[in-house]
Order: sequence, then structure tokens, then C-alpha cells
Amino acid sequence: DIVVTVLNVNDNGPVFKRTSLSRAVAEDTAVNTTVVAREELSASDADLDTVFYELTAAGPDADGYFAIKGVNNPEIYLQKALNYEKFKLTTLVLYARDRPVDSTDTTHTATATINIIIDQADSRPPWFLPCTFINTEKSICISSPYSGRVNISEVSTEPLLLEPGPISAVDPDYTLNEKIVYSIVGGDADKVFSLDADTGNLTMNKAVTSLGSFLLQVMATQVNNIQKYSIVTVEIKVISKSDYAPYFESSTYHGMVSVGLAPRSFVFQAGDPSSPLMITAVDHDFPNV
Repeated sequence: DIVVTVLNVNDNGPVFKRTSLSRAVAEDTAVNTTVVAREELSASDADLDTVFYELTAAGPDADGYFAIKGVNNPEIYLQKALNYEKFKLTTLVLYARDRPVDSTDTTHTATATINIIIDQADSRPPWFLPCTFINTEKSICISSPYSGRVNISEVSTEPLLLEPGPISAVDPDYTLNEKIVYSIVGGDADKVFSLDADTGNLTMNKAVTSLGSFLLQVMATQVNNIQKYSIVTVEIKVISKSDYAPYFESSTYHGMVSVGLAPRSFVFQAGDPSSPLMITAVDHDFPNV
């Protein structure tokens, strides 16, 4: 009897079912959530060798966000909370080897690429404009209060002009761009003002009979989620009506300076070197000023 034993030689490398696939991952996906299942990524080996896996990210921005469950388990999971402003897509490369990474034996390697696309989540409340970014990721933008003026005992028929601009808010999750509505939630107990829910235009319902200021609290709310809102202050000052434009007391002023004068030195009246040049204006609305 002759017994022949056939020894298995490592002449086959690991093979992936698919060498390329894509996944869309929501920005608010919870940490430790599986992104790609093990069954979709497992490689087979005709030599029946144990397959060892390694995952890398193609770009530095996505480094550390995704990982595999273990050296022999290619299931990809989310390791760190995502930030749409930091990166919106990345490519992962999964290596499959029939020997450990540090092995000196002949090793066969296969690769599969996984394209990860980040879908922006509805995670932030509206921003009133203009606003100023306070971080490099541009994920936090601070708005300034609005201000305007109305004349006492008058009702403006047009939307009030405000600084630094009209009341306006945007959804900072700009790929979603949810609809925003406006409302006055404080500071207007007598219902002097109205706010257009769609445009943010501020108008008057009736006249104000005393000087002073209104500090309105204006809220911008996402229609699809009332929990997403922001509030800004709008100060409206009530002033006496200006019937006259200011004017200069003289249409032409003449001054005189000497060569070599230090900065911030007085300019004197031409022909009268002892009297500083004075430029004055008058407003008949304020005769005593």
C-alpha cells in the first residue's frame, strides 16, 4: 500500500465578494453603530486559511471615525461622532490577508474600497443674519441684535428699516434648508407691532404716544420641528419726528495751518490765528442743541 498525503500550499489569496461598495451615513448616527455588515465584507480563501483584516482611511480628515470589530471581523462601525462641516465623504480601504500583518511567510493580499458619503442631519437651530462664526469648523455663528426707530404719534405704512439689516434667519443645515417662520414672543404687550411669519417684515399696528424703547423678542422656528428655534432681540426706539434736515451755518469754511505742526494740532480761522476753526451745523428739530 502506498499512502500519498497532499499538503496544502498557500497558492490562493483572499477574495472579496465585492471589491467596491458605497454607503450613505447620517451625520447624527450614534457611535458604535454598524455601518457595513460583516457579511458584505468577509473575504474567502480557497486554501481555507484564516483571513486577517485591516482598515485604513484614504484622507486624514476621516481618520479615527471608522473601525472594524476585530482583526478577523471586518464589520465596520462608527467609532467617533461625525461632523458634516469637517468632511462630507471619504474612502476606506479594507485589506484582507491570509497571514498576520507581521508574518514573515508568503502572504497574499486583497483590497476592497468602501466609499462613505455623509448625509447632513437636522442638528442645528436657525441662525439670524448677519452672524459671525466663532470656530474654525463654522458650526457656531453668533448673531447681533437688530435695532430701528419709529416716530412718536405716527404709524409707518411700510416695513420698518432695521440695522444691521432686515430680520432674516436661515437653516444652517443648508442641504436640508428647512422652512423658517417668525413670531414676536415678548416685549410687545400692547400689540403695537406685527411680524410677517414668512418674510420677517416688522410693521406697526398703531401709533406710540410716548418716547422710549421697545425690546422685542423675535423667534425663528423651523416648520418641521418646533424644537429647532432661535431668539433675537429687536430694539425699537420711539423718537420725536424729524421735520427738518440739518444744515451747516456756512457754506464755506476757511482755515489756516502752519508748516511743521504736530498731529492733532488746531486748525485756526483764516485771518484770525487766535481763534480755532469751528464747523457747526443746525437742526430746527432741536433748536436748543
